[in-house]
Amino acid sequence: MKLTAKREDLLAPLQSVIGVVERRQTMPVLANVLLSAREKRLSMTGTDLEVELVAATQVHVEMPGDVTVPGRKFLDILRALPSGVDIALSTEGERVTVRAGRSRFTLATLPASEFPVLEEIHAQQTLTLPQGEFRRVIDKTHFSMAQQDVRYYLNGLLLETEGNTLRAVATDGHRLALCEMTLGEPSRTGQVIVPRKAVLELQRILGTEGNIELAIGTNHVRAQIGEIRFTSKLIDGRFPEYGRVIPDNPPKVAQADRELLRQALQRTAILSNEKYRGIRVAVKPDMLTLQAHNPEHEEAEDQIEVSYAGDEMEIGFNVSYLLDALSAIETDQVELALTDSNSSCLIRAPGLTQARYVVMPMRL
Repeated sequence: MKLTAKREDLLAPLQSVIGVVERRQTMPVLANVLLSAREKRLSMTGTDLEVELVAATQVHVEMPGDVTVPGRKFLDILRALPSGVDIALSTEGERVTVRAGRSRFTLATLPASEFPVLEEIHAQQTLTLPQGEFRRVIDKTHFSMAQQDVRYYLNGLLLETEGNTLRAVATDGHRLALCEMTLGEPSRTGQVIVPRKAVLELQRILGTEGNIELAIGTNHVRAQIGEIRFTSKLIDGRFPEYGRVIPDNPPKVAQADRELLRQALQRTAILSNEKYRGIRVAVKPDMLTLQAHNPEHEEAEDQIEVSYAGDEMEIGFNVSYLLDALSAIETDQVELALTDSNSSCLIRAPGLTQARYVVMPMRL
């Protein structure tokens, strides 16, 4: 293999795929990036066997070929070189030489034949989505995914298609986030669970302009975003029936200024128990009181005015879950819909149903 390219034309695709390349691997080749040079194009592939990223770029190919190079070292070399410099890349035996100006680097390689590449995914359905809208749906739900839960199906994001709607749902068993977007045309009804790492990687590479083509297979999901192709295995499991968890028209609704409530929660959280993060929320007509205390017998109390005309009640919550939900809502006002002190709270923007957040109560 022999090619020349500008530094930036190599750096951009490498930065796109490096997120899935781990330094420590069970297989040495997984620490490498696959370089494939063909007719004016170079494609770079990174994988951890769960998620695969492929990014392509225009280069001048003198001799086509395939080789794998250490991903992180190659990235560090490109970052350290001056911007705009011309780079020549060539294979010599079992080494790759990188030349730029008076700099020369020789990297060890592994055979391209050892690199695991995902084949065709046999898509059951393909969706064309506005990139910015799809990213918004992930941004508003991903934080509720579980981390290393034994219920492995919670360690991911549910993507559900139903008619003209694409729905993303995440839950860790203590809270739930749901966000919907409208599709341009009706789709077949279906559910897939995308693993946590893949969701975070997808979030990293999604932009705000243009479209994304999302192909959903039985075991994989694939997204084409410009010159980047993202492929991930799916979690094989049954997602909980989340509809049962979302309260249906809770009778007690308090409406508050979102920013005032967020600031009051942050202040109160300072003296909450560092492990359990519990705070007490008390509502009475036109007033919401927040209280926290910790094992050192320190206490915090804060009050804000709210629009509320129901009965007085007290309920405990994990303050981090409330703050996450408030951060995902963009409107100035926010609604806390309550039933009683033993039932979950529904948090939403007034009058909007596309995004909903459910937080389970805590015993304090």
